[in-house]
Amino acid sequence: MPIRRGERDGVRRGLAVGAFGLAILLGVTGVGAAAPPPPPNPSDSEIDAGKAAANAKAGEVGKLTNQLAQAEQRLTQLQSDLESKQELANKARVDMEAAQDAASQADRDAKNARVEADAAAGAIEKARADLKTFATASFEQGSTIGSVSAYLGSNSPKDMLSRAQLLEAVGGKRLNALEALQQAQTEKSNKDAAARKALDVAQQKQAAAQQAKAGADAAQATAVEARRNQAAQNGQLEAQKSDVEQQLFAAQQKVDGLQGQRQRYEDWRAQKAREEEERARQAALRNSGNGNSGGGGGAWRDPGPSAPAGATVEAVIARAMSKLGLPYAWGGGNASGPTYGIRDGGVADAYGDYNKIGFDCSGLMIYAFAGVRSLVHYSGYQYTSGRQVPISQMRRGDMLFWGYPGNVHHVALYLGGGQMIEAQESGTVVHVTSVRYGEIMPYATRLIG
Repeated sequence: MPIRRGERDGVRRGLAVGAFGLAILLGVTGVGAAAPPPPPNPSDSEIDAGKAAANAKAGEVGKLTNQLAQAEQRLTQLQSDLESKQELANKARVDMEAAQDAASQADRDAKNARVEADAAAGAIEKARADLKTFATASFEQGSTIGSVSAYLGSNSPKDMLSRAQLLEAVGGKRLNALEALQQAQTEKSNKDAAARKALDVAQQKQAAAQQAKAGADAAQATAVEARRNQAAQNGQLEAQKSDVEQQLFAAQQKVDGLQGQRQRYEDWRAQKAREEEERARQAALRNSGNGNSGGGGGAWRDPGPSAPAGATVEAVIARAMSKLGLPYAWGGGNASGPTYGIRDGGVADAYGDYNKIGFDCSGLMIYAFAGVRSLVHYSGYQYTSGRQVPISQMRRGDMLFWGYPGNVHHVALYLGGGQMIEAQESGTVVHVTSVRYGEIMPYATRLIG
């Protein structure tokens, strides 16, 4: 196992102390134990030059560290912008699907109204033809047709008057029926015109929604490219910083080596001086005839010393918590559980979200609140799906949102105690974390209570 710098210095000092102790022991026993030859002694200019080089590299590392911090901040901003663009693309997709459904329904309504109007026109034409036939036959025969003609067979003035009255009555009924049919045709025509106008409006909304989706997709692609470029720049800065850090380490090693050599030389000088002093003391004792040192030695001492759907807050939270650890998948998740993600043409595709079964942020909320109400797959619409309360009054079971008015891009479920559960971004999993207050929306959304 490699020895860390502090351990290496400790070993070096230990060897020096051990060598000194051994030299003292040998010096006591006899004059023949001489100090080892002097180690290299680097000059002050060499040590100063080494320190200057190390300081220069340290300054370069500091500069690169600042640049990298700024780059990381920019990458974080771009990630937030990308999340916003992804959610807007999600919104555009939901809106376009709704507009397509509305246009399809309007088209069906227009076709039904057209059929009804055509049927009314046909009925009128048939009634007119019947009335014409009735009138012609009656006046040609001088009476009504069929049983009425047989009943009125007399030619007396009284009978003629009765026949005229009956003819008028029957004709009047047919005329009233014809008027009723004409009124029905007018109503059907009006309904047909209204249905066609509604179809035109629905088709216009569909075209606008398709255009909005195209714009949202383009904005998302731009955000993806910007983030990709920034990530590449960050990678280059990381590599450059790593290279300079290696150079700094080498320069520090050189300084450490020079200072180590200087220390070993100083230790050698001190050892040599102590040895000379010990020899002088031994010589003085021999000259005085006293072989006792009169001193005592002391021993060195160690200085010592790791859910079902329900309409209650707890059921919602338990349902969300049951999916901890599942992967993030953009566009994934519904009321029944995790689903495959969908392609976004950028970051989510790079992480293979379309091949993962999991949740995105709004999909996790759809699943958690399945027993309370149906939510759409867009955090911006979820923000206004319930009662909004100030963040200062948020409580367990509320939904928290991030972004800014008109552009919400993230949602999480508040657990209480400053904690929340979320599906944050591609490459992560459903997890519990502390509430982040940067870019948090001013209101929490409460669906229960």
